[in-house]
Amino acid sequence: MLEMKQLCERCDKSLKAEEHEAFICSFECTFCRECTQHDLKFNCPNCGGVLVQRPNRVKKD
Repeated sequence: MLEMKQLCERCDKSLKAEEHEAFICSFECTFCRECTQHDLKFNCPNCGGVLVQRPNRVKKD
């Protein structure tokens, strides 16, 4: 199962699992939208992998 990290690895911004504000690579490095905007190729600064928008997770009642 995909780990839903709660903080951006660069700026420590809070990233909620039910929002579309996080970007991840195949190693689950996690960054906020603002920290990925400067990189037009969307490459992970940790491992060089491609960053994609993380799917959100709906909260169960």
